Amino acid sequence: MKKRSVALAMLIPFMALADRPNVVLILADDLGYGDLGCYGGDIPTPNLDRMAKEGLVLTDFHSNGTVCSPSRAALMSGKYQQQVGVDGVVTADPAMAAYQFGIDPEKKDTLPAVMSGAGYKTALFGKWHIGYLEQFHPMNYGFDRYVGYLSGNIDYHSHYDRMETFDWWHDRELTKEEGYSTHLITRHAVDYIKQHKDEPFFVYVAHEAVHTPVQGPTDAIQRGPDKVKGERRDSKVVFRDMLTELDKSVGEILQAVQENGLAEKTLVIFSSDNGPMQLASPGPLRGKKGSIYEGGHRVPGIFWWPGTIAPGTESTQTAALFDLFPTFVELAGIESEIDFDGVSIQDLFEGEALPERKLFWRPGGLSPYEPSLENGEDVAKAIRDGKWKLVAQPGYEQIELFDLECDVAEKHNLASKFPERTEQMKAQLLAWEQQMLSCLPYETKPPK
Repeated sequence: MKKRSVALAMLIPFMALADRPNVVLILADDLGYGDLGCYGGDIPTPNLDRMAKEGLVLTDFHSNGTVCSPSRAALMSGKYQQQVGVDGVVTADPAMAAYQFGIDPEKKDTLPAVMSGAGYKTALFGKWHIGYLEQFHPMNYGFDRYVGYLSGNIDYHSHYDRMETFDWWHDRELTKEEGYSTHLITRHAVDYIKQHKDEPFFVYVAHEAVHTPVQGPTDAIQRGPDKVKGERRDSKVVFRDMLTELDKSVGEILQAVQENGLAEKTLVIFSSDNGPMQLASPGPLRGKKGSIYEGGHRVPGIFWWPGTIAPGTESTQTAALFDLFPTFVELAGIESEIDFDGVSIQDLFEGEALPERKLFWRPGGLSPYEPSLENGEDVAKAIRDGKWKLVAQPGYEQIELFDLECDVAEKHNLASKFPERTEQMKAQLLAWEQQMLSCLPYETKPPK
């Protein structure tokens, strides 16, 4: 703890503690771009739709990974996930190499650590999934309070993970707590907001919904010693219930913020960690979770802050999860020497444009879902430059170039029509990828 405090002395707060805005970040799991009513979805989501109507909606917002762990590592670090040692999914199976990795335990300038060092109360309720071993515990990175699970997913009722291991924590202790995970996460978040209404707080609400297992509040236990075998309800109906409960959670959190007189000093954000699971929707986009195409990483981005963000604001500017950390630092008035890969997007709150930049995706690593990746094989990757997106398949043997301004579904490959742009972006992607792979704690097959 002492070592972290010394490191944070480099962060110089220049805004009075009482003037710093609160931040509530709500992150859904495996929710698609097209699942919410405000993004064209057909399942009613009245609370999220209200949040969008009263705030800012980003139509070109992205996760940094196409699966869980990488996106969360980028969020916590403000950097590309490879720079902190997480290129792919951290698996729950102790027999696999990907169980051993997590966000760099030597990294002391994480999002919660920086916020805590600037006087914020910090809490995580829900999913961590960037390290199972003790050195990767979330409270090592700056959270004052933690209630949730380390794994990628748990049974919503029994709280056992896919390896049939019990995984529900109160701070550093495994703790039995009855309840549907969506409800528990919400209750703890609401209680924390009430308890700390008189001091600045950063609350990370990392929901399990709508990740598998497919379970609503009334469905039977599927994992652990009390699991129930037999017929289950139609999965599409259950998915609808799961999304409904997630939407209710957002409503309860907004209500807690308002009832405690915090609305005008609290930024609430809603997004997802990657593209949609099988039952969820990418909307008009190509691909789903795990895909390098837009459906794999373009996600909802809703920002609500009464009195600061004008109601009904919409932006087509491109941003990503790793932009949130530098945004919070700027909003809190913290001078930081962190070399972020992300940028502050505070200007979007006032309708201003962001500086031009390139964004990159590489959904690789030691993945439990792709056996070839366990051996470090090459993967697909992508670069975004304004309206242009280049997708390179493994080995750079197949290249696609898309104009997302008029082809968001990525149906028309323009690589042959724009050879100079294609070669330039390909070279930039290759250089970035080689740089990122050099940061990883495990070997991967180098790109050609």
